[in-house]
Amino acid sequence: MSENLVKLLERDIRPRIVLVGDVMLDRYVWGDVERISPEAPIPVLRVDRREVRLGGAGSVASMLAALGAETHLAAVTGDDSEGQTIAQLLAQLGVDCSTLVVDPQRITTVKERLLGRTHQKHPHHMMRVDQEQTEPIGPQIRQRLLEAISARIPQADLILVSDYNKGVCAGEMIPRLVQLARSASVPIVADPIKGADYRRYAGCTCITPNRVEAGLAAGMKVVSPEDGLEAARRILRFGVEAVLVTLDRDGMAWADCRGHERLFPCRPREVADVTGAGDMVLSTLGYCLAVGADFPDAIEIANTAGGLEVERLGVVPLSRQEIIAELSRSRPRTEKIISLEKLVAELERVRRTGHRVVMTNGCFDLLHPGHVASLQEARRYGDCLVVGLNSDRSVRAIKGPGRPIIDQQGRAEMLAALACVDYVVVFDEPSVAGLVARIRPDVLVKASQYAPEEVVGHDLVESYGGRVVCVPMKGDYSTTAIVERIVNASQSKRHAA
Repeated sequence: MSENLVKLLERDIRPRIVLVGDVMLDRYVWGDVERISPEAPIPVLRVDRREVRLGGAGSVASMLAALGAETHLAAVTGDDSEGQTIAQLLAQLGVDCSTLVVDPQRITTVKERLLGRTHQKHPHHMMRVDQEQTEPIGPQIRQRLLEAISARIPQADLILVSDYNKGVCAGEMIPRLVQLARSASVPIVADPIKGADYRRYAGCTCITPNRVEAGLAAGMKVVSPEDGLEAARRILRFGVEAVLVTLDRDGMAWADCRGHERLFPCRPREVADVTGAGDMVLSTLGYCLAVGADFPDAIEIANTAGGLEVERLGVVPLSRQEIIAELSRSRPRTEKIISLEKLVAELERVRRTGHRVVMTNGCFDLLHPGHVASLQEARRYGDCLVVGLNSDRSVRAIKGPGRPIIDQQGRAEMLAALACVDYVVVFDEPSVAGLVARIRPDVLVKASQYAPEEVVGHDLVESYGGRVVCVPMKGDYSTTAIVERIVNASQSKRHAA
């Protein structure tokens, strides 16, 4: 499955996407919090950095640009400096701003976040200050937007709607978009507002409410993934073709009007900030559908991208290369154990995305904490860790007829179960030199019991500009010593008896 998803993201296609919605400017103010104000019981933020980013539909536009889509953003700003900043940021990303309408009667939406560090640790949100105007846009501004959108839909692969309930998508806007989309046979996908009445999205190809939004629209509390499926089924009654409910830690639930439905679990993540996760899901889902993916594949990729996004602080666009790398790391362990021929082809793909290949090798009989620590350290030197594993025959040639204790399939499965390991390849020769020559790693890693010049394959790796690194072992661990202690303990027990 993950191999097909990777191939989908590797397609050399630049889809055209028309994005409609509420654009915002996000300001971030960073600093240290070292004392409490004498004027009131509030922390004092000593500012050391400021940053502006695109928010709302603007963040979706930035994410689409990072994925490689040709993006046309249809939105409204005020006639103010914040609106000018938004236009400049979009232009820098290569997003078409000719569909951006300036309304002198409105102010640009701005969200300012104050982030404070205590004792030089990671920053935490202290406060958010909003400047906004949420009334529906006037009929003249709406008509200008629709005319600009209509001119681009015939060449579009998809329409995305980023509805933050700030006025752009209110009233007749979405019904008119649906009409335009249907007349051009272009799918339309919307991220909806938090509200109970989703009739405004009737005719959309898909909508993507989160857990809370889906619960309100469906008239139920969404606690479990199965609740998410039930909510999706209920929301279909509003006239949409499909519903994708995002369930944060529980993944996603999807149902369509043809009776298809499915749960998409996700792996546990260390959450830094949920800001932008919904935008990441919308942009990735839209990108994948626009390049021809079916819903299950597009949702699998969007699920992975949303998980990556919550590990980052603030809204951070992801590239396809980052998602590809995560999909590769998320493979089931059976897919990590790979033949040499298939591995060489996989590594060509890894290198095309600009990632570095790290290699190490060994018998790894009776996997112990020293092995795990050295493998984790090896992974730090690159983006893809390949472990060359001695076959049972080569272990016997090196260690003697009593080894290995665990057969090569068992040893390969233990290595593949480690998150730091990307591929395991079994080799049959006593020397690893031939394997190094085929893999041609950017970094060759061995334990520090060796000197770099003693590492087999060091001369080849260094000849093409690669590195040889010797990492320290954790503790005084040795498989041979462990086996000897077990044997000695067994013999002592027999003598005592």
